[in-house]
Amino acid sequence: MLRNETRLRSRDLYLNRLIAFQDTEPVKIVTGIRRCGKSSLMKLMARHLRESGLEDEQIIEINFESMEFRSMSAQSLYQHVKKHLPEDKRAYLFLDEIQRVTQWEDAVNSFRVDFDCDIYVTGSNACLLSSEYATYLAGRSVEIKMLPLSFSEFLDFHGYTVRETKNPSGGMRRRINDAEGESYEPGELLEAYMKFGGMPGIADVGLDTDKALTLLDGVYSTVVVRDILEREKRRGQRQITDPELLRKIIMFLADNIGNTTSVTSIGNTLMNEKLLDNGRRKGKPAVQTIQAYVGALVESFVFYEIKRFDIKGKEYLRTLGKYYIADIGLRNYLLGYRDMDTGHIMENIVYFELLRRGYDVAIGKVGEKEVDFIAANAYEKRYIQVTESMNDPATRERELSPLCKIRDNYEKLVIAGSCDNPVTQDGIKLIKLTDFLLDA
Repeated sequence: MLRNETRLRSRDLYLNRLIAFQDTEPVKIVTGIRRCGKSSLMKLMARHLRESGLEDEQIIEINFESMEFRSMSAQSLYQHVKKHLPEDKRAYLFLDEIQRVTQWEDAVNSFRVDFDCDIYVTGSNACLLSSEYATYLAGRSVEIKMLPLSFSEFLDFHGYTVRETKNPSGGMRRRINDAEGESYEPGELLEAYMKFGGMPGIADVGLDTDKALTLLDGVYSTVVVRDILEREKRRGQRQITDPELLRKIIMFLADNIGNTTSVTSIGNTLMNEKLLDNGRRKGKPAVQTIQAYVGALVESFVFYEIKRFDIKGKEYLRTLGKYYIADIGLRNYLLGYRDMDTGHIMENIVYFELLRRGYDVAIGKVGEKEVDFIAANAYEKRYIQVTESMNDPATRERELSPLCKIRDNYEKLVIAGSCDNPVTQDGIKLIKLTDFLLDA
């Protein structure tokens, strides 16, 4: 049965990845932070199948957030699917937020072995693909990593259209129009994206600060309360039991996106700034405790950790990585919108845009200097600096200097919020952030 499909908005980047694996053996596992659009992606894929000629009886959709299915065990899930299988036709199974089912992997593995079916599942926790679960589906699953809206998707969801026109000098410039034909500079809409973030649900309430904050409060509460604090004791890890400590660590990481961070530095800062002085906790939390809490936030896709890579030594470094938050609107909900953080917000946006485009991303270390990102895939490597502006000579020197020290021939790029002369300099390409985000 079709449900609410008239409200579906396109997420072609992810839908095309699912379609590419349609009718192949691997179980398709879509992961990502809650409310980033995984359930809608399942509906988009089911709609694609129907439009391709499949009958409704071939498509079995189960959302474990629904009260109808919330108490299912692996055994009852197996029996439910078996009961609804079509006769003499392939079935397509869509299992949404499957981590709520204890020993779900047993059921999914049985579907794969016992039935003629194509399997799609979603989950909001990285434990779905931990080594323990992977033994059941080793070599038989593929992960589609879903993120909140990109800048281009944000414009589309909110009814904006990007148009290119000629400027008086003969070059091309972009303008963005709304549904009423009002025209905006790309930078104006980028400011809105940097404020509201990319949670798809905000498109339903509009770019209204109070409504957006209410929606983001729901995201935060769902992730923190349901996915972390109320989750059963996690296998092989410390149980997360102190909501106040968890909140303080979330606030610390949100306030330090783009800064080099260690588990030890988190504990030291919380103690030195008396952020743990709530009358109950005595002394600094153990490093293992903070690591468990940070790990829970990474597993729930709230924060992403990025490692440092020594470009000359060609090896990853174990210390002083960085964390970025999955949605910048969520950070603004936690901390309030602060103009002085624009540089780090831009870094955060570029990092996730690189992930969307299929790059593996690391921080680059070259001597005593640092390159914001090394982005690599099977076909290319790019060294990238991100800065708020490239108009000040001192800033230009600071941002270009690390790239000039790299002696290989891979692309070197500076992405700037503003740049009066976005051209190539000494083999290093300069590009405005809006152009980078819209040139995908």
